[in-house]
Amino acid sequence: MSKREEALEYHRTGRKGKIEVITTKPCATSRDLSLAYSPGVAEPCLEIAKNPNDAYEYTAKGNLVAVVSNGTAVLGLGDIGALAGKPVMEGKGVLFKSFADIDVFDIELDTKDPDELIRTVKLLEPTFGGINLEDIKGPECFYIEEKLKEIMSIPVFHDDQHGTAIIAAAGMLNALEIIGKKIEDVKMVVNGAGAAGIACANLAISLGVRKENVILCDSKGVIYKGRTEGMNAYKERLAVETDARTLGDAMRGADIFFGVSVKGALTPEMLKTMAEDPIVFAMANPDPEITPPEAKAVRPDVIIGTGRSDYPNQVNNVLCFPFLFRGALDTHASAINEEMKMAAVKALANLAKLDVPDSVRRAYGGENIKFGREYLIPKPFDPRVLLHVAPAVAQAAMDSGVARRPIKNMEKYIEGLEARQARSKQVMRTLINKAKANPKRIVFPEGEEEKILRACQILVDEGIARPILLGDEKEIRAKIEELNLDLNGVQIIDPMTYEERGKYIDTLFKMRQRKGITRAEAKRLIKKSRNYFGAMMVHLGDADTLLSGIDHHYPETIRPALEIIGKKDGLSKVHGAYMMVTKKEVVFFADTTVTIEPTPEELAETAILTAEKARHFDIEPRVAMLSFSNFGSAKHPLTLKVKKATALVKEWAPELTVDGEIQANVALDPELVANQYPFSTLKGNANVFIFPDLQSGNISYKLLHKLGGAEQIGPILMGMKKPVHVLQRGDAVADIVNMAAVAVVDAQGQ
Repeated sequence: MSKREEALEYHRTGRKGKIEVITTKPCATSRDLSLAYSPGVAEPCLEIAKNPNDAYEYTAKGNLVAVVSNGTAVLGLGDIGALAGKPVMEGKGVLFKSFADIDVFDIELDTKDPDELIRTVKLLEPTFGGINLEDIKGPECFYIEEKLKEIMSIPVFHDDQHGTAIIAAAGMLNALEIIGKKIEDVKMVVNGAGAAGIACANLAISLGVRKENVILCDSKGVIYKGRTEGMNAYKERLAVETDARTLGDAMRGADIFFGVSVKGALTPEMLKTMAEDPIVFAMANPDPEITPPEAKAVRPDVIIGTGRSDYPNQVNNVLCFPFLFRGALDTHASAINEEMKMAAVKALANLAKLDVPDSVRRAYGGENIKFGREYLIPKPFDPRVLLHVAPAVAQAAMDSGVARRPIKNMEKYIEGLEARQARSKQVMRTLINKAKANPKRIVFPEGEEEKILRACQILVDEGIARPILLGDEKEIRAKIEELNLDLNGVQIIDPMTYEERGKYIDTLFKMRQRKGITRAEAKRLIKKSRNYFGAMMVHLGDADTLLSGIDHHYPETIRPALEIIGKKDGLSKVHGAYMMVTKKEVVFFADTTVTIEPTPEELAETAILTAEKARHFDIEPRVAMLSFSNFGSAKHPLTLKVKKATALVKEWAPELTVDGEIQANVALDPELVANQYPFSTLKGNANVFIFPDLQSGNISYKLLHKLGGAEQIGPILMGMKKPVHVLQRGDAVADIVNMAAVAVVDAQGQ
């Protein structure tokens, strides 16, 4: 299938187009309908009539943006008309929703009269919380935005102008920092005098580039004082006194080139004439004014960005508009002003300097992404952009006086933004806050591993835990320096040279001397097996918890802990669970990692321990003891085992909501339970699922993760005398941080 056919098939398959409207309130009964519409709907109507700002409280206005276009400048397709531009506007809606959870109605207006468009958009003001102007040709786009901002009291933003300018400006600031040039001293050339070009020039001047040092060019050459051909009021504002008449003239000695024009506009010969360490943002799409290979062939010292994802430093508008509007909507801002745009620029620039998460690295082929000439701008799929740009914009809205609903607690606001991204972030934030209240010492036996070190930086910065790194100190220090981390206060212990290791050897020998361990063997294990050394630290109170396994098989990690720390008294064994986070809810699966063929007693232990773990996450457990039978519908040794286990749970933990044996679908179907099993205490709303054996549990959590898209947190080890947790090979830095928080909260309960 050709790319053309693939694109057409994508848009027409199933539900036509790319967006739909869904209800956010129940509409299943006559009562629901009476609340959603007549007569109940009259109540919010009357409240809004008394206080118009209540529209943000009772309607979707506060999270609704109009993407408005007349189709006169659609992508690189030109003036194709309002209707033909509709797929693009729908696509813009997809980006708003995907990146910032903002709802969109696309509005295609069949007019080329700027004043008619202005009047129409003004009449839409009661419906929307913001207006995103899109794909409207210049110079009309400038006039339309200016007028709408004058007459409307909601944010109006022309993304084609300001989105490109904001992202490119962030890259420019970082590039100048890297090469050590001052912004007030640089000479800048902007090629392309349309919406984006003029916005880029104006924003650069706002950031500190001297106006007289900015030369704007269009297809007819330099825009200079006194030029009459092809001019308009917006170009005139940027005209300068200069003898340069062509782009080639303007490029001599220039420090910065911004291109928003056409393929090949910047020739290698022009680039050669630029100043030392030239900064080039060639943003013509799909083909830039000059490609990075072409540029580096003639100027190895060039710092270059484009609009393309297959080259470094991609200027992609999705880094700006969703998050800019998120901050504006959340403060009920009356406008998007210069202060808010500037805040977005600086937030993006600062974010590029932070350590890049593994999720982003994986999305870009596992490449080593690190601040520098090849990484000046955050990647489009970096989930942290929302958490940095939206709060910065919101703060700027408040500081500049356009916020009608100030944010009182910025930390809580950021937590809310995390919750928009994924339920797991909301749940983990609860646990992380608990950990931060009383950070504990975590020993990491794999102290030289890059992911461990990067995770430790987060743990230290956020005050989640106090890491202890095991390994060769010189090797670890070198790795820390290579990664540009600041872990100076973190304790590093080398088991080979640790002065107190004699105590560890003696203790291990005493514990295991009648189980086949000689003193020589104890000495070898403590010196050469960091998992044994780390487990002994926890056992003797030199650390509060242990986290290991990023580079070891599961048994290699858990065996030393079991031999040294051991299971809690009264338990038959330790157990394993996973927290699974779906779009709708958070559930727990157990046992998924330890007990292969559990007895009824072991199943009961698993259920009680997993319920306790759910409460660590502030989730009230409702336990389903799973089987292929419903309350005796099939008699088999396997179902009888689960039935007996259920009875034991009810006996040992009578306060728990638990039932079984029960099929998984019944445990999740309130209507079915009400009709056929009204006696069940679960009511079809289970959130803790105990599997009859490890095989079914392990298969289920992996299928739910891969096919159902659920996020997984674990494995969570339960039942140890002191907390020990196991990482998985392939865990990302974020996974390690999550498990560290789990370990700290466990240690707090000791």
